[in-house]
Amino acid sequence: QVQLVESGGGLVQAGDSLRLSCAASVLTFGWYAMGWFRQAPGKEREFVAGINGSGGSTAYAASVKDRFTISRDNAKNTLYLQMSALKPEDTAVYYCAASVKGQPMPQRADYGYWGQGTQVTVSS
Repeated sequence: QVQLVESGGGLVQAGDSLRLSCAASVLTFGWYAMGWFRQAPGKEREFVAGINGSGGSTAYAASVKDRFTISRDNAKNTLYLQMSALKPEDTAVYYCAASVKGQPMPQRADYGYWGQGTQVTVSS
């Protein structure tokens, strides 16, 4: 069983930066590939970024590539998402998720564990 708790969301202005964290309560955090997804009102939940268990392989959605950075600290059982140059269209609830698959997968169905989400609001 993996429990995930996101934090770090908030209200920021366009162009600002924000770092999200996801704390995992599991003994074998490094076994799991992790991902960040987001869901805006009225839209489907979409993949944002993913990272493999060791942190050596990452993947990003085209809309956030070069602005967002996913990372993990396996010693602290924590996943991060550093977001910069935020835009109003980045406004969404952000979720972290864990996958038993080895590589950062972009499909929701590949993730079996989800956090409760943290709201990010970017004003123009």
